[in-house]
Amino acid sequence: MNNEKIHVLLVEDEQTLAMIIKETLENLDFKISTAKDGEEGLHLFFELHPDVLVADVMMPRMDGFEMVRRIRQTDKRTPVLFLTARSAINDVVAGFELGANDYLKKPFGIQELIIRIKALLNKAFIEERYENSYNIGNYTLNPITQILSFAGSKQELSHRETEILKRLCENRNQVVNTQNLLLELWGDDSFFNARSLHVFITKLRHKLSQDERIRIVNVRGIGYKLIINN
Repeated sequence: MNNEKIHVLLVEDEQTLAMIIKETLENLDFKISTAKDGEEGLHLFFELHPDVLVADVMMPRMDGFEMVRRIRQTDKRTPVLFLTARSAINDVVAGFELGANDYLKKPFGIQELIIRIKALLNKAFIEERYENSYNIGNYTLNPITQILSFAGSKQELSHRETEILKRLCENRNQVVNTQNLLLELWGDDSFFNARSLHVFITKLRHKLSQDERIRIVNVRGIGYKLIINN
């Protein structure tokens, strides 16, 4: 980004909220483009190539989930932050499965929004410079492309699945603390987020099931451990 203003595309149908966010962030030296629904947001995303996408979930014409699903077909790197009044665990999981990087429940403080945006951008900046693949038994994980390969076949992971598996790989045979995972990837360690993490672990076990030596073990009350038997 090289000292240029952080360019945020804000897709939000509540015009009063959109105006408040836009004016506040512009006063803090952000560059803000706005769209009032998913269709307009999709068009502007590919026209403007913003640094980060901040989007409401419930919108007319095209909702945030569908917009991000279409974006992720060709762009897997631009950070996406969902704004949502829907706190149901299934909605949150669905958002991450589509490729969201974070979410913020309404109502929220502008300062919290700024912190989340900067954290996502810093993380994306670091990842671009350190592209490593991880060998997991007979699988290979590329954390940048989010591709898990096995015997010539490839499956695409969600961003959240990739981040969890990457941390398990980096701490192989050691317990990865649940609270640390939740704070790093979800922003808080609430009960609902812990349930969401368990859903992702279950999905990863299934996706790694073709190599019987691989196990992701639940260490009750502490966290998860990746074990690869010889």
